[in-house]
Order: sequence, then structure tokens, then C-alpha cells
Amino acid sequence: MTNQQTLASLAVRVQSGQLDPITLVEETLTEIGSHPDKSIFVALTRERATREAQAASERMRAGRSLGLLDGLPVAWKDLFDLAGSVTTAGSAVLENRSRAVADAAVVAKLASAGMVSIGRTNLSEFAFSGLGINPHYGTPRNPRSTDAHRIPGGSSSGSAAAVAAGLVPLAIGTDTGGSVRIPAAMNGIVGYKATRGRYAMRGVFPLARSLDSLGPLCRTVQDAVWADAAMHGLTAPVIRRAELADLSIVIADTIVFDDAEPEIVTAFEGAIKRLEAAGVKIRRQAFPSFAEIFELTTRHGALVTAEAYALHRERLAGAEAANMDPRVVARTRLGEKITVSDYIALLEARDRLIHEAGESISAGELIAHPTLPHVAPLLDPLLADDDLFFKTNARTLRNTSIGNFLDFCGVSIPCGTGGAGMPVGFQLSAPHHQDDRLLSAALAAEAIIRGDA
Repeated sequence: MTNQQTLASLAVRVQSGQLDPITLVEETLTEIGSHPDKSIFVALTRERATREAQAASERMRAGRSLGLLDGLPVAWKDLFDLAGSVTTAGSAVLENRSRAVADAAVVAKLASAGMVSIGRTNLSEFAFSGLGINPHYGTPRNPRSTDAHRIPGGSSSGSAAAVAAGLVPLAIGTDTGGSVRIPAAMNGIVGYKATRGRYAMRGVFPLARSLDSLGPLCRTVQDAVWADAAMHGLTAPVIRRAELADLSIVIADTIVFDDAEPEIVTAFEGAIKRLEAAGVKIRRQAFPSFAEIFELTTRHGALVTAEAYALHRERLAGAEAANMDPRVVARTRLGEKITVSDYIALLEARDRLIHEAGESISAGELIAHPTLPHVAPLLDPLLADDDLFFKTNARTLRNTSIGNFLDFCGVSIPCGTGGAGMPVGFQLSAPHHQDDRLLSAALAAEAIIRGDA
């Protein structure tokens, strides 16, 4: 599979003329078409991909490459507008909406870098679940599962599965409560959630505007750095690899290890030991702000639920609700109980906690903990039991949603395997707008976290 390679390795072949972008896109579309899991993509943009690959090929032959990403494939979570096609947000009720008249802003950014848009990937309906289950378009199988159908995680389920299966080297997702980092961890790839607002959100179907952020799913941190640069309009990355001896990591000791599978803790602590042996400064600390987030949610409701209900309230009151995933309907309707005073209390507390969390660590420190407390679970039990579904969904979202509430940036890096040989994710986070520093550190630490160094 050509796309089992990283963006960086593919770029070398394309830029050197060893691999023509037309050949690359043809191979990509062929591999997607022959792949047994038809639920990873909800639509392919064949004509666009062919046109963009031909243009990239002509540039290469003329010696006018647009840069590192020129001619390389990218897939898009089906929340991003792609001119001429329908954005369904993973929902059957939007299948007949009008075709997008223009690309989403970040789609246009990657197109201007020469990337080739392959198609739209599957997701949890309206991006409102961390598990990736979709009753309309099917639930992608986690490519790392060998025993039975395990979930890919969500909501960017198809994006993660497409990369993990080697169908594309890069897919772009959204992250409101962990929807990039969760599937990255479950599928054993890299997922980077940027600080909210780092990229333009125009043309992206929302879930909760005060929490929504974007990010790439890919095979390495370096690939994430390249994608990040293009997504906010840079012609080349400016991030430098940090020195390991300069890194300081604080391990969060509040909430994030509660009820974690023993194999998860073992894999995470193994990565910590390797980092410490390499000269990284490590300490542990309680974060009362983490616990307060869940106390606030118990008292006032969830911020994401309040905003999702406000977005979908007319849809839920009409005939469309009958054609939606009943579990999405049930979760969204919980927002009806959240009052205006509850919502304001959440926003005010959030502002305070963002400040407190940032002040609780020293300048230059990063926060680390397991991305998830468990490996990817089996699909069938979740389909059969609503109570298990909601319990598992809450547990899956717990660690990552802390970062969304506190407006952290974060990256999930594979750090080993847990039960059933499934991947385990190691999350590094930094306070908002410290993305460059986070990615710089992740570049330096990735090989050690993975156990490759």
C-alpha cells in the first residue's frame, strides 16, 4: 500500500519524480475501492482528485512544485464543505441538502498547498459521540483489531481508520471532546488537536462552537507538523525539534487514571520511564481543575450538550428526529434541561479554570496522561446495550474532553499496546496557543514515547 508511507516519505518520491501524482491518486482510489471495509468513506471525490493530481503532475514536470505537500492525498471528515458535493455530517437527514458552493477554509488551504482531496470519511452522526458508531453509513472496523470488530473511536472514525488502514497518509478531523485524539489512540496513529481558533472554521459543520477545534490524523508527528503549517496558511513548517534535555513533563494525577485498564497504565508508565532515562524532567501533580469540570457538568449539564441542543432543537422537534440515530437524539435532548443561567455559569467557570490550569504549571511544562483509560472495545456489545453504550461513551470522552474544556492543545502518540494487542495512546498537552511548543516537544519525544529509540 503506497499510503502506508508517511507524508514525508511520499513527498520525497513525488518531488524527486519517482512517483507521479497521477499514479499516486490512481493507486489510492484503487486501494479504497478494493478495501473490504466500505464504511470508512461515505463518498469519494474522484473527478476532483483526478483533476488536482493532473495539475500537480504538470507542476512537477515543469519544476514548479507548490511545496512539500504538492500532489499528496488527503481525506476529509464529512463535516468539511468540498465544493460541488454534499456535506452530510454523518446523518441521513442531510443527504438531500444542497451541494457546497465553496470549499471550507482549511480545504482551500490544503488545496493551495497542492494536496489532492480524495473524499469524505465517516463519523458519528453530527460528530456527537466518542465511539464512532454510525447506524446510517456503518461503523468502520478498527484496522488494528484481530479478534473481532472493534470500534475505531470517534467521532472522526473514518478519518482514523483510513490512515490506519493505509488508504491515505492524512485525514483531517474535528475535535470537540476528543474526536481527533480518541480515534488516533484507538487506531495506533498520531492525532493532533489544535488550540481552538488556530484554523479558520468557515465551512465546517459545527457541534459546539465554543469547543470545536480541528486537527490532522496521520502516521507521525512530523506529518502533523506539515499539515498544521498548511492548514493555517504557511508555505512551510516553522517548528523546530526541541532538545530532550529541555523538556519538562507534568503527569496529571487527577481523574485521568481512574478505572484505567492495567495494560494502559503499564504502557504509559513505560513511556514515562523511557523519557526520564533520556533526560526529560518528569514530575507528578494533582489538578483540582480537572475534577471541578465534572462537578460543574453534574450541577449544570455539559457545555457541549447545551450547544448541540441549541444547534439541533428545531430538527429534534420535527420529523427529522425519527431518521436520526436514537442515541444521538437522546443525548442531544438532554440539552433542553440546561437553563440560560446554567450555561452562563459554565462559561464563567470555564474562563476561571482555563486560567487556573495554566497557572498551575510552570512556564515550559507540558501535561501528560493516557489518552484513553481503555483500548478500543468490541462493537457488538455496544450495539446491543444502550446503558453500556452511554457508559462507555462517557468513559471514552473523559480524559480528552478535559483538554477541550480547558482549551488545551494536545497530541496523542502511540506508546504501546494493551488488551487484545490494541494500541494505547500517550497524550501530551499544553495551555492554549502554545501549539508550536507542544509540537516541537512531540517531535523530539515521539520515538521515545513509541519505544523506537
